[in-house]
Amino acid sequence: MSREKGVSPGLKARRLGIDTHHEPVVVLRADAPVCRAEGFEAHARIEVVGRHGSIIATLNVLTTGELLAVDEVGLSESAWLRLKPEAGECLRFRHPAPTEAMSHIRAKIDGGELSERQCDAIVRDVVAGRLSNVEIAAFLVACADGRMHAREVTGLTRAMVNTGNRLSWSQQQVVDKHCIGGLPGNRTTPIVVPVATALGLVMPKTSSRAITSPAGTADTLETLTRVDLSLEDIRRVVEAEGGCMVWGGAVSLSPADDLLIRVERMLDLDSEGQLVASVLSKKAAAGSTHVLIDIPVGPTAKVRSQAEAESLLASLQATATDIGLTLRGLLSDGSQPIGRGIGPALEAHDVLAVLENRPDAPADLRRKALEVAAGVIELGGLAQGADALAMAERTLSDGLAWRKFQAICEAQGGLREPGRAPFTRVIPALHAGTVSRIDNRLLAQVARLAGAPQAGTAGVYLEAHVGVAVERGQPLFTVHAESRGELEYAMDFVDRHPSIVHVEVRA
Repeated sequence: MSREKGVSPGLKARRLGIDTHHEPVVVLRADAPVCRAEGFEAHARIEVVGRHGSIIATLNVLTTGELLAVDEVGLSESAWLRLKPEAGECLRFRHPAPTEAMSHIRAKIDGGELSERQCDAIVRDVVAGRLSNVEIAAFLVACADGRMHAREVTGLTRAMVNTGNRLSWSQQQVVDKHCIGGLPGNRTTPIVVPVATALGLVMPKTSSRAITSPAGTADTLETLTRVDLSLEDIRRVVEAEGGCMVWGGAVSLSPADDLLIRVERMLDLDSEGQLVASVLSKKAAAGSTHVLIDIPVGPTAKVRSQAEAESLLASLQATATDIGLTLRGLLSDGSQPIGRGIGPALEAHDVLAVLENRPDAPADLRRKALEVAAGVIELGGLAQGADALAMAERTLSDGLAWRKFQAICEAQGGLREPGRAPFTRVIPALHAGTVSRIDNRLLAQVARLAGAPQAGTAGVYLEAHVGVAVERGQPLFTVHAESRGELEYAMDFVDRHPSIVHVEVRA
């Protein structure tokens, strides 16, 4: 039997169980005939061909050990799930054809301006897995530090929408909200959605999981209900209840976004143009027509100054207009965490306390959620100004929002009580005084080191906010963990950063 031109003889596929995130990786022995015949070297990009299709993967070369037989090829989880090889299937290899996207990326590196068609080609290659992390990083760096023109941001946003699934609704007006992030505990979505939908607005809310934070909205909601709904299930829930609270990644709305963000985080890069395209592509893909953007501003928040916030909002509004969205911004206080819980289950307990109107509910989370809900009500045209805020407050206080929240959760698969971590450690004030500042980033890092968000009940419970007077020995925050090892790991970080919650000594 003749084999396909340019394709090597096959090697048996072996699943290695290695998590390489979205980038497919294959492993070949250095003495494998295909390596010598094709001249494959470590970190080369090679095309792997199976019965059900092909992928482009990064090659790792095994020089010693017995991990693989000479007639086997090892596949990372990403490569295995993309190819779906059958038992005993042999895979074949070839040098991939040059991608159109890389020529556009090189042009951008040289200072050129990308057309909408070129943005589309780049994004399609990102989603198809034809670009490595290094090549994606080159694109991101070329677009960073203000090097994206407004037309490019619009083109990138449209391309990100076009390469994934897209929801559409019969209603002419569909509201949504988004928080730019960087503020631990700022979990307003599970309160805002039931307030808005109880008032008759349509709000199909898709949210993200955490990438570098202790909890994404989807992680918090997952401790309460099912969030990995299909497109058909989302439509069913929205038709029944007017809204939903789901994980957008389960239905591939703007799938390029998560791929780009992961590489951005590895580079510690935060480009305004990429951020705008990220936020608005997901809103457009979810079928939203009117969007409220919450931008917390503070020295340790994601957006650190008023000028930066205003620049970001202007870019968001311009791009939203270009793609047909009505957008309003809310610049809010990002100087300290909102609520008390930081981590999926701890944040969920705060949310339930607010929805149930319990006397111990965090007042700042309640106040912030009502402020955002009022903004959504204004966008929906139900009321304006003080009337919108009063409408939101009545809906929450009368229990309408809590009943709607329960109904949405039941439609998504049932409401459950979030758990509690078995291991805790209190961090006390070393002296009497007043809490003068809280480092959002360091506090979030403590929660992550304790296991959040992978460990759903792990995180930090904040006992004292800025302006609160404390006595020596009074709790400042409590670390929650699901294992002793994670607790000690987080505590080591706390010991090395004694001013995460800074107490000013009384005069």
